[in-house]
Amino acid sequence: MKAILDNNIKDGRLKTIARKVFDSERLSESDGLYLFEHGSLALLGILANHDRQRRHGDTTYFNRNFHIEPTNVCLYTCTFCSYSRLIKKREQGWEYSLAEIMDIVKKYDGQPVTEVHIVGGVLPQYDVKFYVDLFKAIKSHRPELHIKALTPVEFHYIFKKAKISYKEGLEILAEAGLDSVPGGGAEIFDEKIRSEIAGGKCSSDQWIELHEIWHNMGKRSNATMLYGHIENYSHRIDHMSRLRQLQDRTGGFQTFIPLKFRNQGNQLSHLPELPAHEDLKNYAVSRLFMDNFEHIKAYWPMIGRQMAQLSLNFGVDDIDGTIDDTTKIYSMAGSEEQSPALSTSQLVNLIREVKRVPIERDTLYNVITDFEGVEFEDEHGIKGYMSLPVINN
Repeated sequence: MKAILDNNIKDGRLKTIARKVFDSERLSESDGLYLFEHGSLALLGILANHDRQRRHGDTTYFNRNFHIEPTNVCLYTCTFCSYSRLIKKREQGWEYSLAEIMDIVKKYDGQPVTEVHIVGGVLPQYDVKFYVDLFKAIKSHRPELHIKALTPVEFHYIFKKAKISYKEGLEILAEAGLDSVPGGGAEIFDEKIRSEIAGGKCSSDQWIELHEIWHNMGKRSNATMLYGHIENYSHRIDHMSRLRQLQDRTGGFQTFIPLKFRNQGNQLSHLPELPAHEDLKNYAVSRLFMDNFEHIKAYWPMIGRQMAQLSLNFGVDDIDGTIDDTTKIYSMAGSEEQSPALSTSQLVNLIREVKRVPIERDTLYNVITDFEGVEFEDEHGIKGYMSLPVINN
């Protein structure tokens, strides 16, 4: 393959970059930008799939999870957000009590879910004490359930309100049962762009600092990047480079998750959404540039099932989890998946239909079930591999 590419790539710079990929050499920021600006989708797919196959073969990961969003009422007014409601319009949103959240957790009693993902809006009543009590309640009820919760945006606010340091706050929450941290709130790190789309929230440096402290506690987290709004390719490379530098220092990130901007119901609705080929290009460059991230995830509720399948040929090796229609963040922004829920058998067949091997993982990527050649019964009592159609989006 390397020789074939060498003989068919006419652009000398792209040829040099391709050789780096096949020799497992790190790409520079200028290499990454050049791929965005000059790499054909076909070439990017070949290179990214080579890297994916080298790391994971045909393995594609998913987990059995559900989300809890305590509130969509928020102090902040991010222009890209379709999900949150201002306090003055709080009647349009929801604000769950601890008891109501525990009722959601208890709905999954007896089901083989392994993770609860908790993020939401920022309000004064959702403070350190609230989350300490919540995490302890979840662990008391179901000790084995992995709690992946809160973003630096939420941490920054609740720790500042409690007048405690980032380190002290994270230690308190870890003691209460917080297991890992999701990647949200990163948006885009360029300060000028960030101030325009997410002004008032924690800064880029604060986002990085919070994850670095968490990693230095021996804990794991994910990282995201919101793309397709007012940023350009150079802003994306800058964002990924800062994450890559932190990963060099700590090794604490598990997964990089590019998140597509969706334009319904927000202040940036005048911006057109990126076409599908730009999404695939973004996944591919992410896989090639983020060399110290083991996993690249495509969040299927955001891009739809067919695009998630396509992404598996552009460097992606994880498509998230069952979700069970427990998140509204992207459906409220106009994503293809208005009721984001898949059973285990549907996820398994979604992956198998594109000749990949489905692996159910836990949050830390320990293998729970390798579904290659395994007969199973899912949470709905469905046995074996049925020929489930992919839903057209």
